[in-house]
Amino acid sequence: MTHVDEQGRTEPPIAADETTTLLGFLDYQRETLAWKCSGLDAAGLQARVAVSSMTLGGMLKHMAFVEDHWFARFLHGHEGHPPWDTVDWKADPDWDWNSAVADTPEQLHELWHNAVDRSRSFVTEALANGGLDQLAKRSWSNGETPSLRWIICHMIEEYARHNGHADLIRESVDGLTGE
Repeated sequence: MTHVDEQGRTEPPIAADETTTLLGFLDYQRETLAWKCSGLDAAGLQARVAVSSMTLGGMLKHMAFVEDHWFARFLHGHEGHPPWDTVDWKADPDWDWNSAVADTPEQLHELWHNAVDRSRSFVTEALANGGLDQLAKRSWSNGETPSLRWIICHMIEEYARHNGHADLIRESVDGLTGE
């Protein structure tokens, strides 16, 4: 039975196989970020808390990059997808975060949604061709190669960590709170 919470997020299944459970938790974390960034104008997406340079807009752009990095580039071995393919990361290692201020809310949401859609497609392809044990096409500099299982778990962790930041930022913008 599928349960949707009051924020419109689909709860992860409580009794399913490993793949369905992992993807359920990943989608729940994605939906949490979407909820925390929803309905805000440019000023809301550029708001900061205390001395932190993090913004919700920067978070959307960063997570779009992370989606493409792990599922397209690392897992499948594809080269960088626009706009990442033209970035001088040495000049600005935080370009994804910093450049978000120049993007409209619509551009940021579209960039993130498109990256998530691509990632879902890449995961479906990988599951059909080797399952969770499938190793990525790219390896780390030490020669180790993560599995799809590891990448999905890492993405859950990445979203959960940033969703904690998003909670604080969103509350500072308009008082919206909730898990």
